[in-house]
Amino acid sequence: MIEMIEILKAVLYGIVEGITEWLPVSSTGHLILLDEFLALNVSPDPVFRAEYSQMFEVVIQLGAILAVAVSFFRVLWPFGAAKSADEKKDTWRLWLNILIASVPAALVGIVLDKVIEEISGKDIDGWIYNATVVSVALIVYGVLFIVIERVRANSKPAITSVHEIKPRQAILIGIFQMLAIIPGTSRSGSTILGSMLLGLSRGAAAEFSFFLAIPAMA
Repeated sequence: MIEMIEILKAVLYGIVEGITEWLPVSSTGHLILLDEFLALNVSPDPVFRAEYSQMFEVVIQLGAILAVAVSFFRVLWPFGAAKSADEKKDTWRLWLNILIASVPAALVGIVLDKVIEEISGKDIDGWIYNATVVSVALIVYGVLFIVIERVRANSKPAITSVHEIKPRQAILIGIFQMLAIIPGTSRSGSTILGSMLLGLSRGAAAEFSFFLAIPAMA
């Protein structure tokens, strides 16, 4: 009976992840909040249980990333026989911009995490992975989305395709993605807001944000 309850909990986690991963509302933040009310009972050891929960919250996002890779395979695959030489170059440039935009978050997530752990004895997760931080971040980003949507309501985007993004814009989008280190700060929400502020259309911003999820998850 207990095992069946834990399986049902895992299914619920998967449903929450499946819904929130495609919306700029922080899937990780929602999983952390769900863990507050309906934690997985995998071990009597609280330390192991906490580590397991963090690992589980990340691993179940792989399904969503796989869906991105499959859905946008033709866009992301540079070796397609049907693609012209120019289209293949555009694809390679897109991948270069994806990698460039991934650098800031990687530096913060890896380097800063180690520095904080050496100084304080706890890594970034230990300090900010809690329901209070998540709740505040969700509210702040909800307000930001409303404000930016209204500010840009009558402005025409300068970039309507991910293939028009330049390396300078990619690195700036990557800086916005750094904010997603804070749980409840949606990674896609950060990059979409940043992209729109840099002149990208809503569609191009969302598409590029999905592409950035691939190296971020890796």
